[in-house]
Amino acid sequence: MIPLSLLPLPLIHPCSESSCAYVLIVTAVYWVSEAVPLGAAALVPAFLYPMFGVLKSSEVASEYFKDTTLLLMGVICLAASIEKWNLHKRIALRMVMIAGAKPGMLVLGFMCCTVFLSMWLSNTSTTAMVMPIAEAVLQQLICTGIADSLDDSVTVDTQDEESGESERQSEKVCMHVCMHVYYQLYFRSNSSLADNNSKNSLKSFIPIVPKQAPISIPAPPKKPKIRRDSLYPTKRDHMICKCLSLSITYAATIGGLITITGTSTNLIFAEQFNNRYPEAKVINFGTWFIFSLPIALIMLMLTWIWLHCLFLGCNFRETCSLSKKRKTRRELLSEKRIHEEYQKLGPISYPEVVTGIFFILMTVLWFTREPGFVPGWTSLFEKKGYRTDATVSVLLGFLLFLIPARKPWPSCTSSDDDDDEEEEDPLAPMITWKDFQRLMPWEIVILVGGGYALAAGCKVSGLSMWIGRQLEPMSGLPPWAVTLLACLLVSAVTEFASNPATLTVFLPILSALSETLHINPLHTLIPATMCVSFGVMLPVGNPPNAIVFSYGHVQISDMVKAGFGVNLIGVFVVMLAIMTWGEPLFHLSEFPTWALMRNVTGSF
Repeated sequence: MIPLSLLPLPLIHPCSESSCAYVLIVTAVYWVSEAVPLGAAALVPAFLYPMFGVLKSSEVASEYFKDTTLLLMGVICLAASIEKWNLHKRIALRMVMIAGAKPGMLVLGFMCCTVFLSMWLSNTSTTAMVMPIAEAVLQQLICTGIADSLDDSVTVDTQDEESGESERQSEKVCMHVCMHVYYQLYFRSNSSLADNNSKNSLKSFIPIVPKQAPISIPAPPKKPKIRRDSLYPTKRDHMICKCLSLSITYAATIGGLITITGTSTNLIFAEQFNNRYPEAKVINFGTWFIFSLPIALIMLMLTWIWLHCLFLGCNFRETCSLSKKRKTRRELLSEKRIHEEYQKLGPISYPEVVTGIFFILMTVLWFTREPGFVPGWTSLFEKKGYRTDATVSVLLGFLLFLIPARKPWPSCTSSDDDDDEEEEDPLAPMITWKDFQRLMPWEIVILVGGGYALAAGCKVSGLSMWIGRQLEPMSGLPPWAVTLLACLLVSAVTEFASNPATLTVFLPILSALSETLHINPLHTLIPATMCVSFGVMLPVGNPPNAIVFSYGHVQISDMVKAGFGVNLIGVFVVMLAIMTWGEPLFHLSEFPTWALMRNVTGSF
């Protein structure tokens, strides 16, 4: 009914702007409502634009496969190798082992390793990788909860002097108790001692205990209240499970902000920005990383503090002590479980080493392509502008299909199993096409292509300029106010719609608004791109939320409370960044010539 009810718009006003608006509204409604899969909804411009005469079919088709698609394919090749050889699990367990088993430090350790992995892998894949490891630790916590309830406050002391003093005090108490019981039995078994004289003689026989050291049996420590109607031994155990589960999905979102390839919304922004402003050579892997890394670090610490106060309380000394002198039984068991999981991985393997080298090499080549402050390696070539981040990504991804997963030299400690595997396929590559296809998000590729097609239609038809003219009354607002309104609007809409769909709809509108108000487009586009990832209040906000929610430790009310705080933290930090170090990095205080040229061309 949606296409039929909106059909009068292009029929009553038969012009390019109204036809493009019709296609845009229909696609946006399908994206927001998810009445059909997102990838299927992204195909709507492919047949409606040619039917209404907005774009030729060949022109629309060329928008569905861009440079960022190749970039994503190369990154997925590396991600497939990381997953196949369990390098992600080794990194996660090692970082958690360094952090320790204190609840606060355990949460921070999981957040740090999740942020690091999410920089290079998709947020969904990272959450799906880390949550089983966290769940194993949480189950160990739950299983030892009841057994630990009797002596949870008793600590294991590693100091020899304190341990010896404790044993001496225990022996002294036991001696006094045994003497008391012995003389009681002796008194009752000898009836001849019943007279007073015998009692007086017995008094002289019993050793006198000094008055200043009365005999007393220490009371056992208070037992934590065990919850019989819950899966968790105590309420504190449940709070730890909630805090750790939510911290992983938030950390995956934060990590995805750091790199251009960290999340699909970053790729959508980069491609649409470069298509709309081809003369602007300001957005690449290096500049984005320099801008977003401080944002991620500040958000990581503030989010950890917020979750700690919300679920674990504000006593950071108790839950975050780095001292290893005093540990509870539960913390010892948790550390033991983590060490056991790490030992199962065995020594680092040859494929893990190769994957790690490719990982470092890809990062270094991305950074040094066009760093900005010094000439990059692309300056070594005669023709400029031919090589992008996608060139590096696809090259290294292709090599993973060629390099064998076995050592090229014989190993003197090879086992019989290794010999059997070598006989089966001695030249098996690091990854196969099945490994790549299992992780390749083709739906996201088509979704991104649909966004490019919509943006191209808005540009050709003049719809983006028409929208910009309607927003001229906002010209009296300062740039920071326009950016703040855009951030709040985008972060609210993305709670109920998918992140890529929301950003695809808003980018052309914000670009036209910036050009109309003579604001540097990056001043609004970069904050909106980052804030679109802050849909963290509901399970439907993004896939990592749904994955964490499926484990059953948190309820929707928990996600709303915690997510609202993370939303505010994110908007605050992004606004702080765009008003401080973002201004000299991208020259945001001036209206750039590349945006002025785009504005003049659009007017003509």
